[in-house]
Amino acid sequence: MQNEKLRVYLEGTLFAAIAMILSMIPTGIGSSYSISLGTIPLTFFAIRRGMLPGLFSGFLWGILHVVSGTAYILNVYQFFIEYTIAFTSIGFAGYYSKKISHSIKSHSMQTARKYLIITTFIGSLARWFWHFVAGVFFWGEYAVWGLDPITFSLLFNGASMLSTVAVTIVVLILLFNRAPSMFIPKTKN
Repeated sequence: MQNEKLRVYLEGTLFAAIAMILSMIPTGIGSSYSISLGTIPLTFFAIRRGMLPGLFSGFLWGILHVVSGTAYILNVYQFFIEYTIAFTSIGFAGYYSKKISHSIKSHSMQTARKYLIITTFIGSLARWFWHFVAGVFFWGEYAVWGLDPITFSLLFNGASMLSTVAVTIVVLILLFNRAPSMFIPKTKN
């Protein structure tokens, strides 16, 4: 049992590293819009292993941004919101992991796809909320086109989130259609 837990968290560490590598691929337009490719492996991991391991892996991904020097830190509060809470929140994508696993095992593929889409929205929406908050309180002074901080954060963080969700769903559905068993971890008997 202890070895299995260790394996799950080592797998989560690996997925956080993969997410970090994908984060280095430039997908942004300006400083306020980007597609977060790292969301793909983290959402996959959270669906595969569940919410708690997903939260752990998301937390590591946020910390890796700081360690790698790719984080934009204005102050300790913004760091805490954007690089610990927001990145950790992507783990909420594991909310329906058991339902997805059960649906796959019972060959209810349409139900599994539905939960896969819903849970991708849950994790991304949770992360978006915290980036939205940070955008209002910390990045509002950088608002373009004379937008107020709330509208600026809503539009730019919202556009980034919706784009990220779309890309993540497409990739995960393609993986799911090809090999749904990848979404169920093998367990030792």
